[in-house]
Amino acid sequence: MSRIILSAKSGSDWTDNELHALNITVETLNTDSFFGSSSLPTSTVDPVLLANVKRPSGPLSKSSRLFFRYLEDAAGAFPLGTPAESAVDDFAAFLLSMMDYDEPERIVHQRLEIGFLMCGQSVCAKPDIVVMDGEKYILLVQEDKRHLSADEAEPQLIAEAVAAFAANNRRRKALGLPSIASQVFAGIVMLGTAPTFYKIPISTELATAIGRAQYPTQVTFVSKLVPPVPNLANYISEGMVPLENRRIVFQCLTAFKQFLA
Repeated sequence: MSRIILSAKSGSDWTDNELHALNITVETLNTDSFFGSSSLPTSTVDPVLLANVKRPSGPLSKSSRLFFRYLEDAAGAFPLGTPAESAVDDFAAFLLSMMDYDEPERIVHQRLEIGFLMCGQSVCAKPDIVVMDGEKYILLVQEDKRHLSADEAEPQLIAEAVAAFAANNRRRKALGLPSIASQVFAGIVMLGTAPTFYKIPISTELATAIGRAQYPTQVTFVSKLVPPVPNLANYISEGMVPLENRRIVFQCLTAFKQFLA
């Protein structure tokens, strides 16, 4: 079998070909293996979010009011002529803030550009959303623009983790600190209102191989979790609209915070 020829590509142009060439494998795990626990934690969100498919009448807290509005927009009711991508990104960024992913001193940014080296050339990756702890990238979110399968956006998300690893080490070098040898990034692919969760390990060896157009002999295993909703076949189209899906996704978002490091 002939070897895939690597070439310098921006993160948005990565496909499964890059993953195969770079010996990167995505493994789908169950919640026990992914989170290291046989049960998901109880979510502490406002009970009104778990009891109403749509916004109920009467007064609501600001976060609950915004949740229903962002959910409605991201699920397909955004004003005519406005890109659906914007509504999904807004919903995802709001979810992270609502779930305190920006605590205690973190921040959520949208549409940053992060440079990295591939095949001897400077290229960039453009995650839809990032969470940063100080100047350190710790979480990346990529929307699946085609709304077909998380598989479509996975290579882009992994490229963004490579870029974030390079940026984190550039920052450390500028501060006179030693480079880190590896980092596991939290990652999310958004398909409408349906998040899929990832743990993406990036090492110096992998980043160097990408920069030099080399073919790593060691496999990089990326862990993936699809929330265990009752009807997986409809998860992409339904997302967090059904109440049982919503409860489980909120539980996964709560458990996923442990990987912000």
